[in-house]
Amino acid sequence: MYLIVGLGNPGSKYHNTRHNVGFDVLETLSRKLGVSVNRKKSGALIGECFIGGEKTILALPQTFMNLSGEAVASLAAWYKLKPEQIMVIYDDVDLAQGFLRIRKSGSAGTHNGMRSIVAELGSDQFPRLRVGVGKRPPEYDLADWVLSRYSSQEEKDAAKAAYGLAADAVMEFITGGIESSMCKYNTKKPKKEKVKPTDNPEGADE
Repeated sequence: MYLIVGLGNPGSKYHNTRHNVGFDVLETLSRKLGVSVNRKKSGALIGECFIGGEKTILALPQTFMNLSGEAVASLAAWYKLKPEQIMVIYDDVDLAQGFLRIRKSGSAGTHNGMRSIVAELGSDQFPRLRVGVGKRPPEYDLADWVLSRYSSQEEKDAAKAAYGLAADAVMEFITGGIESSMCKYNTKKPKKEKVKPTDNPEGADE
């Protein structure tokens, strides 16, 4: 059995913001599986299904982000799950927009939702899937950046593609294991393009 948790803030005010990537991925996954995530339990909306013969609970915590651990710990206790049976999906401002990073375990970093989950579970030994939302531009503070929405069509298309890949990565995690999911879906930050010297640099004699 597995518990797949998408992190976000409930309410229309936060719908499709960068901080709600976890919600968006889980909703993409539920559509792929034909599962409704609408049953209230332990402070979350859940849906139950089978993926590759494994019973899987999809969960959207309905507390605000910094209290996400309350719902996750309650669900884990109810279903008698070990940390390695729980995958958490969330946003990452240090990862290029649209890119994925899957890990078996690790610290919560600066993410408040993850900090809450680690504290409530008493463990950081659970898989996680981070979806890049891009670094904060200088004109934004961090809170405003993660609560903003994608503005350009290019950003929206990249986000939609990333959510689809992330949903596939979750299914691979359940059917093929964490190593297989990491191998197939982990992506690296794109390298910065090197500026090529021109044949006639600005200011050179004609």
